[in-house]
Order: sequence, then C-alpha cells, then structure tokens
Amino acid sequence: MDAITLLKQDHRKVDRLFEEIKTKQQVQDRERLFNEIRTELTVHATIEEKLFYPAVQNARQTHEKILESYEEHKQVKMVLADLAEADKSTENWMAGLTVLLEDVQHHVKEEEEDIFPKVREKILSEQELDDLGARMQQMKEEQLATA
Repeated sequence: MDAITLLKQDHRKVDRLFEEIKTKQQVQDRERLFNEIRTELTVHATIEEKLFYPAVQNARQTHEKILESYEEHKQVKMVLADLAEADKSTENWMAGLTVLLEDVQHHVKEEEEDIFPKVREKILSEQELDDLGARMQQMKEEQLATA
C-alpha cells in the first residue's frame, strides 16, 4: 500500500472513533475509545514525523505546509495529554474532545486537499510512494505492538 493510502486509512479510522466516542455517556466507554484514539493519533504522528514528512519536506511545493504540520502535531499531543488526565465524565472533557476533533479535522483537510495531491503529482513517484508506504506500515506495526 502506498504511503498516502495508508495515511488516509488512518484518517478514516480516527474519524470513525471520534464519531463513536461522541455518542458515549459511560466513562469506561469514553476511556476505552479515547485510549484507542490516542494510540492511533500517536502512532500516526510518529510515522508521519519520522518517515513521511522527511521524505517531502524539502520540496518547495510542500515545505511550508510540512512545517505547519509538525506544529499541529505538537498541539494535538498537548490536547491529548490534557484529556488523558481530565475527568472523562464531565462536559468540560467533552468540550476538550471537540477541540481535539476540530484540530485533527483541520490537519487532515490540509493533508488530503493540499499536501497529498502535491506529493503524488510532483514530488514522489508511485514506486517511491509504495516503498515509503511499506516502511511506514512496518513502523506502524512495531509502534502498535509496543503501545
């Protein structure tokens, strides 16, 4: 699977998890789903930061957006850390989850509408995307095994 397809699959999985968690009232359900969201986002950010972004960050077409993406990852990680420590039974926690969702949706939109098309059309060949995707999948599996 190529790198962009892998990343888009991750995006869809996290979308589904967010949709599910928004319907949950029980703290244990929120806790379970939040932990899954946190793991998915953390592993996703790791493979992007260690493999995908370095492969495309020096291209003039994507350089600025990749720098922004690193910063967006930092913000998401801070919100995740705050939510992990907060009482998941409160309205405040749900408000924080909404902020996290909005941050993630913004990031995904920029990647899918701006970065990914440029990478596919102008920066990496199909073979390079396939090779990168294989390395990303391997790293993802290793990260999930230790999560």
